[in-house]
Amino acid sequence: MKIRLIILFLLIFTIVITLLSRVYFLSIKSNTYYEELSKNNYINRVNKIPIRGIIEDRNGEKLAINEMGFTILIKPHLSSYKYKEQLENIIDLIVKHFPKYEKEKLLKEYKKADSSYNHDFIEIIDYIPYDEFFSKYTILASKEDIKIESSTKRYYPQKEVASHIIGYVGKASKIDILNNELSSYNGIIGKNGLEKYYNTKLQGEMGYKDVKVNALNKEIEILDEKEPSIDNNIKITLDVNLQKYIQEIFTGKSGAVIVMDAKNGEILSAASFPEFDNNIFARGISVKEWNEMRNDFNHPFTNKIINGLYPPGSVIKMGVALAFLENGIKDNFNVNCTGSITIGNRNFRCWKSSGHGNVGFRKAISESCDDFFYKGSLKIGINKISNTLDKLGFGQQSGVDQINEFFGVNPNKEWKEKKYNQPWYVGETVISSIGQGNVLVTPLQIARYTSYIATGKLPKPHFYKATYEEPKELDIPSEYLDVLRKGMYDVSYAAKGTASKHINSQITIASKTGTAQVVSIPQSEKVRMKESELQYYQRSHAWITTYAPFKNPQYVVTVIEEHGGHGGEAAGDITSKIYDKLYELGYITSKE
Repeated sequence: MKIRLIILFLLIFTIVITLLSRVYFLSIKSNTYYEELSKNNYINRVNKIPIRGIIEDRNGEKLAINEMGFTILIKPHLSSYKYKEQLENIIDLIVKHFPKYEKEKLLKEYKKADSSYNHDFIEIIDYIPYDEFFSKYTILASKEDIKIESSTKRYYPQKEVASHIIGYVGKASKIDILNNELSSYNGIIGKNGLEKYYNTKLQGEMGYKDVKVNALNKEIEILDEKEPSIDNNIKITLDVNLQKYIQEIFTGKSGAVIVMDAKNGEILSAASFPEFDNNIFARGISVKEWNEMRNDFNHPFTNKIINGLYPPGSVIKMGVALAFLENGIKDNFNVNCTGSITIGNRNFRCWKSSGHGNVGFRKAISESCDDFFYKGSLKIGINKISNTLDKLGFGQQSGVDQINEFFGVNPNKEWKEKKYNQPWYVGETVISSIGQGNVLVTPLQIARYTSYIATGKLPKPHFYKATYEEPKELDIPSEYLDVLRKGMYDVSYAAKGTASKHINSQITIASKTGTAQVVSIPQSEKVRMKESELQYYQRSHAWITTYAPFKNPQYVVTVIEEHGGHGGEAAGDITSKIYDKLYELGYITSKE
């Protein structure tokens, strides 16, 4: 009996608590809820969309702007059979004045967006340029079923110049909208290059206006208001006039060119060839255009500055020489180059079949003696070479303000074991020492490491000054660098320097040439075919990396010409012209 009373008491207590909770919710909590709901019925928020910021070069030349135009919208709830004729008449009027649009497509766009839940005018044409629309404005704006709104479209006035670096905007996808609310209002988002990297800065911050409305949705009072951001522009380090000049002298070639401040990493020019007009993406690229460019063997869509992976060939030899010096090989180290070296049952040849004779560090760089690097690499091994190259930025991102920068490959024993589950062979050390085999780099990595040789500090390349970082100091003795600099001077000016016949600038240039094989040539082949005898896409890539003026380094110029053959011959003249242009523009003030 006692237990029953206890159970009955607990049951009654539970019911009372439940009823009290419900009363609390209905009297207090629900009141707050319905108050907010009521507020939403008489307070209307109007979003104010910011204008996308412009991109300018270092001198204020416009690289990405917004062109004025108009959007056409149609009154909702006209999809039913009852209003069929009315809707078709509206569409017919629009097509009459803008015949490039198809009636059926516009009808389809309208019906797709129309629903009983939507009370806003429906956009059927997102953008018509100002000049094209202006004469038709009065005719269309006078129709109560049509609404005209101002609109902007991204435009790239320099067209293909620096297209890979600037990037482009495109229509925001569903995923874009999920990650970026503002893109759902303006409909666009940065898709590539600086447009994507700095999308948050360029798109700005949205404003709003909270207004009190009556039962007829008529504005009564402004309750709160915030203007959209206007400080959305970015000024970058590129010089568009220099960029255009490089475009002119590189006409018909494929590859990449970088001009960078050796001391602070500011990039004055970065060109990836072939280029393309970014406006084709802003207006909407056709299937035909897309397929043509996608199937082009010269890869116009690839930003070769950061996404082109190439064997470095001999331009890596200064880095390998540093590894020698760092790991106990003295600066008086000499070898007798006879034209080849035998390891096991394989013969590894120097590019000069007759040999270079007695070779030290300076001559090895000047004349690009392979045998010197073969024999030095056998003394220290691949891991020590790899460690030094790692310090110099190989196999890692530079941190440049571009999206999806590639790492490249800085191979060693651990890397091969992890990637291929195979042991490392001595022959791989030898070919890696001259920048062949598994070694892969981007042009920007080569430019950056050249800056280190020139200045003794490793800069962070950048296009926007806000991303500047102090260059890194490495634990490498400065006297080691002096050895390399003298060798690079001789490349340009010694009688047998590999670029001495092709450097002809008024500026004193330190350089290093390189040839990156595209097709492997068996070491057993005694007579090599000349590059000119090979089919174009089988020819080697031509490298040259430089700094100048020699005594007071200011700028680095790195060039790779795809399938250009030998570095000095292909790129020496181009590099010379670039330095002369830098002098003409006032960037270089001393010739020596």
